[in-house]
Amino acid sequence: MDQDAKKTVLRMIPYGIYVLTADDGKGNVAAATVNWVTQTAFAPPLVVVGVKTDSGAYQIIKDKKTFALNMLGKDQKGAAFTFFKPTKLEDGKLSGQTVRKGTTGAPILDAAPAAVECRVTSIVEQGDHHIVVGEVVEAHLSKPISGRPDAAILEMKDLGDNVFYGG
Repeated sequence: MDQDAKKTVLRMIPYGIYVLTADDGKGNVAAATVNWVTQTAFAPPLVVVGVKTDSGAYQIIKDKKTFALNMLGKDQKGAAFTFFKPTKLEDGKLSGQTVRKGTTGAPILDAAPAAVECRVTSIVEQGDHHIVVGEVVEAHLSKPISGRPDAAILEMKDLGDNVFYGG
């Protein structure tokens, strides 16, 4: 296989940018910028997310079986870059971002325009990112969205010409 062609072709898949958060209830909180996310069912509402297996978020999700996906708005590039790095919980803030606990205990970013909380129904353990299937058990919308909801979120292409994932 032509490795350059493979990388280019796989990078043609459009990605939204989200911050995945999890809290084990024992003082371990994690957050990570993720982009391998999609809805897979309406009834029950299911989403899947690819989570890097060596991340702190993955271990908490695997043990606690809950997580939140915080949707980032077009103006939240800084938050996306913040959560590319390991998370720090200080003064009730995750890496400087104000959060509140959701109904599952997972942190919800106050600045996120929307979020869903999920209970893990299964994990597909293949590759360096495992596929976590979560049933949406709560949805948060900080304010009404005007226009198409999918046009309101930050996308990988919005982060600049040198930011890619995949391939």
